[in-house]
Order: sequence, then C-alpha cells, then structure tokens
Amino acid sequence: FGAMSSRPDVAILGLNYPPEHTGIAPYTGGLAVGLRRRGFRVTAHVSHPHYPQWQIHEGYGQWSRTDPTDGVEVHRRLHYVPRSPRGIRRLVSELSFGLRLVFARLGRPRVVIAISPSLFSTALAVLRMRLSPRRGRLVIWVQDIYSLGMAETSEGGQTARRITEWVEARTLRAADRVVVIHQRFADFLSEELGVDPSRIVVVRNWTHLPKSDPVDAAAARASLGWPEGVALAVHTGNMGAKQGLETIIDAARVADERGAPVHFLLVGDGGERAKLKELARGVSRLTFVDPLGDAEYRLALGAADVLIVNEKPGVAAMAVPSKLTSYFDAGRPVVASTDVGGITASEVLAAEAGIVVPAGAPDELVDAVLSVTADPDAAQRFGLNGRRYRESVLDEEAAIEQWVRLLSDLSATPARH
Repeated sequence: FGAMSSRPDVAILGLNYPPEHTGIAPYTGGLAVGLRRRGFRVTAHVSHPHYPQWQIHEGYGQWSRTDPTDGVEVHRRLHYVPRSPRGIRRLVSELSFGLRLVFARLGRPRVVIAISPSLFSTALAVLRMRLSPRRGRLVIWVQDIYSLGMAETSEGGQTARRITEWVEARTLRAADRVVVIHQRFADFLSEELGVDPSRIVVVRNWTHLPKSDPVDAAAARASLGWPEGVALAVHTGNMGAKQGLETIIDAARVADERGAPVHFLLVGDGGERAKLKELARGVSRLTFVDPLGDAEYRLALGAADVLIVNEKPGVAAMAVPSKLTSYFDAGRPVVASTDVGGITASEVLAAEAGIVVPAGAPDELVDAVLSVTADPDAAQRFGLNGRRYRESVLDEEAAIEQWVRLLSDLSATPARH
C-alpha cells in the first residue's frame, strides 16, 4: 500500500456503501479502496446496506459494527430506514443518520469527505465539524443536487423547497472543496447556490465493473433464462420517482397493442416497484427482475439488445444516472427517454452511444428500440462508441488520481475558520 506517513488520514461520511451494488455505493466504496491502495489511511462511516430495496440486508442491523474491508475501516451505524422513502420519512431517515454522525468518534482525520445525498445528514456532519476546535479539511462530494431534484420531481411544497435550497447552499459553501460529477453541476452550484467557483472541482464518475471482454448476448440470455427471438430492452437500477418508469410500462403496453417483437425488462428494486408492478398488470411484454450481483448484472447488460435510461418528464439537470457508466462499458446501444436538453441526453449524445427520445413518450420509446435493433451496423457503432467514451472519459484510475491530487494539496494547507 505504500508509505502511509506520506498521505493524510481520510474519513468518508455517507449513507451508502458496498455491498450495495447500485447507485452511489459503488463510487463511495471505489474511492475508499482506491485511496487506501495509494497510501491513505481511510475510514468510512456509513449506514447498514439497505438500497435500493429500502430494507436492511439480512445479517445487518446492529446498533453499530465495524467491518474491515479491503484495508478500509468501515464503521456502520443503524438509522431509520423507511419502506417508502418519500417526504417526511426520507427527511427523518437522513436526520437519524446525521445524528449518529454527530455523536460518532471520527478520530482526527486530516480530510473529511461527506457525500450528498444525503444532504441533511451531511449538513449535520458539517455543523459538527464547524463546532469542533480541531477539525480537518472538508470536502463535499455532490452526486445529486437536492434542491434541483425537488423542483424537477415536484416533490414537497414551495416552503420545503426553499428550506432545502437554503440548507444545501449553506452546507456546500461551508466546504473547503466541493467535488461534482459533471460540469453542469458546477455551473448550477456557482450560479444558483452561490458556491465559490474556485472551490468546485469536477471529477467524473466511472464504471464500477472491472474491465472485461464483451459478453456474448445469446449465452447471456440462456444463462439468465430471458426470452429469445425478440429484441430485449433492459432498464437497470433504482425504481424511484425520478426514473419515471411508468413510461416503460406504457411502452410495453404499446408494444403489446402493436404485436411488436420487443420485450422490456426492469432490473432492480426501489420505493416505486410495488406501485409499478400494479400498473403493469396484464402487460405481457414486460418482466420485473430482482436486483442482481455484479456477475449477473454484467450478463444482464450483455443480454440486452438495447439499454434503456428513463427519466420522469421535467427531470433535466438534478443528476447523472450512475447506470450510464456501466451501460457504456457493456458496449450495447443506449436509448434515453429523457429531457432532450438535459444532462442525461447530453451524455448519451456526447458519447455517440445511442439516441434520445422525449421523456414520457412511450410510442417514441418503442419506435426508437425497434429502429436501433433493425439496424445492426448502427447498434454496433453505438456500442463501440460508448465503450470508447467509458475508457477515455470515465476511467476509474484517472478519477482516483484526481482525488489523490486534490486531497494531498488540500491537506497541505490549514483549515478555514
């Protein structure tokens, strides 16, 4: 692991961590292990695994426990996990974890990395640091923009949104550095939330899957027991409000009505899954698949003729879907049902990895899937372009090295008071 004395101690604070294998957790875990392998002493203060099912995994749930993993000291703390993570229940969940962080023994790390979301637990952790007479440097890693997300998903009333925006702005301004995963995030934070642009650093997310050769589609389908003889359109990941997966259900219903040779698969779990399954009653060209481990997840990506990223109408700039990094790595064409001027559309088009259709347009989604699968040359070109983009822009080694430089430079200067 190299000379430990040459690197500062780092504490990572965040709700999500492996063995959760979707959402933010793979990036948090990847950063922790990546820093450890480069000579940092890393501790992670996280919750018990519960996402995307919003149910604590079997074997976990103790008030606190420590799991040394890949050289990282992983301290897990119990917090309130709502079955339906919406509104006040989501807020209480975050605050309960934040209070655990307030009273946690963090030691004396030279640098603390707090991850948002969750915003309100991060805000409490920031408050604790600001009140501490001996504190290290603070980095906040922004994966989603909370206040923008509430506006785009129409969640909460105007008062709740204003309070959230105030908390988010104050929290981010308190950081020595704010790391964001896209330049559009950087622009929003500086222009709308008043964060000093000189403190904002863009570090792109990466695919958490190890590099490997492309998967044979027929063999992958056979291994998973998925339908053959039809085009498979696969969506993976969280089933939450911002994904707007009702559009995919409607698209499968359209495909039924047309007798189209396409089958949609929704892989994963989330707070909206039960509702979605009820909406999908009677739809034959749609299958729900439980969350998969890394090996099966790679097979699922490889089995797809088209990989779907879908967002609720109005969602444009709040987040960069983490699934895109793995989609590009899989070498399969992508169809994005999203705001055509939004951040997700810009990523797919920048990678030249697929096509974009408007959010909430099931007929156009079906047309796009059939169009891509009817043109094997275009499908292959999209897949190769996505893999090239993943290797040149979304490389894990390059991202971790950016973090190493940032943390090393930051720890060499005194904290702000």
